[in-house]
Amino acid sequence: EGVYSVLTHPRCINCHTATNYPQQGDDRHLHIANGIRGPEGKGLPGLNCASCHQETNADSTGGPGGHNWHLAPLSMKWQDQNDRPFSSAALCRAVTDRSKNHNLDGPGLLKHHEEEPLVLWAWKPGRRPDGTTRSLPPLTHEEFVAATRRWVKAGTPCPPGR
Repeated sequence: EGVYSVLTHPRCINCHTATNYPQQGDDRHLHIANGIRGPEGKGLPGLNCASCHQETNADSTGGPGGHNWHLAPLSMKWQDQNDRPFSSAALCRAVTDRSKNHNLDGPGLLKHHEEEPLVLWAWKPGRRPDGTTRSLPPLTHEEFVAATRRWVKAGTPCPPGR
């Protein structure tokens, strides 16, 4: 459940969306610039993600940033078409399905959670345009990695249910 609490937090699920656009904010609203997913999850020509999202956060404007900013592929969505996060069981199946997760096995998932720049961004999300700090996931990054490590060591079991 520790891993689930992070994966369903807005810092993660806003980009692991089932929508054709990125969501933003703790209320997961429509992207303010009306960004669209595009064919590679990086926006459309003339309005691609990197036009605004640079390598680092731009606290002066509130623009979040990180290396290779993009949406997760639709195969890696963690919510249903009604904008509800998947159940713990369904999310576990989605995360561990190697046909949908870039062929990551347990150790690959652990490495992704430890090192991926956009994952790391969740714990250093910068400031909103109004200057307030964005919320952080419910676990520290160290706690999240430790929870992932325990889950991987156990064989990435998924809870029963839908």
